[in-house]
Amino acid sequence: MAIYLGIDGGGTKTTCLVGNEHSILGTATSGGSNVTRVGEARARDALHAAVCEACAAGKVDPAQIKSACVGLSGAGRAEVRDAVARMMADVIGGRVQVISDLETTLEAAFGGGPGMITIAGTGSIAYGRDARGQTARSGGWGWAISDEGSGQWVGRRAVSAVLGAKDVGEDPPLLETILKLWKLTMLDELVRSANVSPPPDFSSVFPLVLAAGEAGDRLALGVLNEAGIELAALARNVIRRLFAGGGSVPVAMSGGVFRQSEVVRKVFYNAVVAEFPRATVRPDVVEAVQGALALARKAGASA
Repeated sequence: MAIYLGIDGGGTKTTCLVGNEHSILGTATSGGSNVTRVGEARARDALHAAVCEACAAGKVDPAQIKSACVGLSGAGRAEVRDAVARMMADVIGGRVQVISDLETTLEAAFGGGPGMITIAGTGSIAYGRDARGQTARSGGWGWAISDEGSGQWVGRRAVSAVLGAKDVGEDPPLLETILKLWKLTMLDELVRSANVSPPPDFSSVFPLVLAAGEAGDRLALGVLNEAGIELAALARNVIRRLFAGGGSVPVAMSGGVFRQSEVVRKVFYNAVVAEFPRATVRPDVVEAVQGALALARKAGASA
């Protein structure tokens, strides 16, 4: 029986599925494999670890793999696709396809049909395809100027909100948790650390914001609400471009921010449905790796 492999490679996490035509045989997770973010050496280590661990879990020899699909943020660049294809060829047999994680996420959500996805992980983007096959995107231009609602954005916005609260004489509880995370003791140190070049990993602050929000912290809840609104704005741009002619608008969410934050999911859902009553928003969070495995199976079947 033919064996297939799908990978979703992000800035902080890589997920791998190994399966046959009908079933998933093994899964694994490793570190980030976004070449632009972590570099080729760390991306290679993460990809190889994910493949080997998933194959071991499924009792599969990597050389048995007939077809693999890697969905990767940053795969729009030919040099990234080529580098990742070489990395994969070092560890598996068979055909390797390296494509954008936008395509794998869209496949996971809607198969070959029309729809619009909003991804919020380390970065963020909205992407869609209409019934004629026309596509459009919004956002995803990088952490420094875009990536609204992403884990990186949430962390940076939380630091900014903490400083804003201090400006008006408040003493936000989130300040102490951020100082502890970054091994700092004073506000001035936080300001210096937040402004260094290259910048700190603001996405590391996201779990703190999430935990504070779940505990009812007003500042954290405000940041998570803003994230949901920003992500809905990305979705709005794509919906207006692709689905202005009427009919239903299939919408899906994907990525760690949506997966981990009920607040962000609810705000996003309510904002999209309020503006586009024709929108049908999937209540679950789509896993892009499922789309990568589906595309690997399709490629293998057509080979």
